[in-house]
Formats: sequence, structure tokens, C-alpha cells
Amino acid sequence: MQPVVQLENVTKTYSNGEVEVHAVRGITLQVMPGEFVAIMGSSGSGKSTLMNVLGCLDRPTSGRYLLDGVDTSGLERNERADLRNRKLGFVFQGFNLLSRTTALENVELPMLYSAERISSAERRRRAVQALDIVGLSDRAEHLPNQLSGGQQQRVAIARALVNRPQVLLADEPTGNLDSRTSVEIMGVFQKLNEEGITIMMVTHELDIARFCRRNLIVRDGRIVRDEAVPDRLVAAVEMQRLREAETAAKLIGST
Repeated sequence: MQPVVQLENVTKTYSNGEVEVHAVRGITLQVMPGEFVAIMGSSGSGKSTLMNVLGCLDRPTSGRYLLDGVDTSGLERNERADLRNRKLGFVFQGFNLLSRTTALENVELPMLYSAERISSAERRRRAVQALDIVGLSDRAEHLPNQLSGGQQQRVAIARALVNRPQVLLADEPTGNLDSRTSVEIMGVFQKLNEEGITIMMVTHELDIARFCRRNLIVRDGRIVRDEAVPDRLVAAVEMQRLREAETAAKLIGST
């Protein structure tokens, strides 16, 4: 089995006037199909630049990046965009939903930019299926402002899944959510991962990283730790604990 993500001595350097900023410094990394990886690090550590490279949004200064066996190094902009649309799904902290467009229509959007010709009936079928996967098929005709933050993020996850990507990239996907909703969203990610989807997630929250199976710690543009998560949280158990705590607090408040 070949890695779905493979970086070979990848660097990324930005020029800021006369100053060069070495954002990524010689990272070598393999991620196998079905892994669930958290990328952690402080502000300025290079994790966001690394995510941009992984997402084919930025080209490495040197080194090679192979996505599902395809060497991205020599691809032109349009070729990278096509590869990105076919192989990757993106989930962002800010949801990035179109405000005047229904949940269903938001999920259909990536298929409009696909090189594959997809009929409107097939787009709808796939979008409904993706919303069903995240438990939101009954909200298909709702606008984003009619949905809670957690529901909006579920729509964003469905949108990321609709083109059946090899890798799901999530950038601080729980950053705008409360603790309870964060656990619910991590439960969705865990379910997707258990069904075989490879997930790579940037987060600065240790509690969120514990839902993943593998943690990468980035510092000064390098991976300084790469470790399995021995005490991985199971979302259903954590959700039950939160519900019990909430029930207990209500009981105490009513006495």
C-alpha cells in the first residue's frame, strides 16, 4: 500500500524584502490511507504553511510532494486545481458557506467545478447522500442563518466529502464552536475516519488532538514529534460525560 500523502525533504521559503522566512524546513512525512492525523504547533510554527502545501494551494520551494502517488511538483496551476478538486476535501474554521444558498446547494458547489460532467440530478443525489452522512438531510433546504454553528460545520464537512476525496483537510474545524458542539463535530470526523477516510487536521487544542490517532508537533518549520495517541478519546463516551455533567448541573440549579 502506497502513502496517500508523501513529503520528501519539503521546504517553503518566503521573501519579505531582503529577509527570507523559512516557514517549512525539510519536512519528510508519510501518511497512509485511513490515518487520522492532527497537526499541532504554536502561531508561526509553520503548520499553516504546511497545510497549504498539503492542500496544493502553495508549491514547495524545494523537495517533492506526492498526493495519492501523483508528483505535484511539476504541475501547472490548472493541473493543481484539478488534482485538488478530485483528491482533496477542505473544512475551514469559518465554515465558508454561501449565505443566500441552501445547505443542499452549498454541498453541490464543488461538483460544479469538477472536470467530470455531472448531471443536476446526480449532483442532487450526491449532495443529499453527503448531508445524510453528517446527519443533516432534514436540513437540506435551510439557509446557513437558519442553522446552528455545529450544523453549519456539518454542511461544510458534507461539501468537502461530495467529490469523494482521498484526503480530508481540516483547518481548526472546531475553532468557532463551543465545547459540546466541538465534541459532536469530532464524533463526525471519527465516524468518517472509521469508514476509511484519511483526515489531516490543524488544531491548537490538545483536547481536540486527542480525538485523532496520530499527532504531529510542528516547531520552527520542522516536525519535532510524531506520535500515536495512546489515550485517544471516543467521542460518544465524551459526549455522554458532557451530557451527564449538564444534567447534574441542572439538578443542582433546581434545588
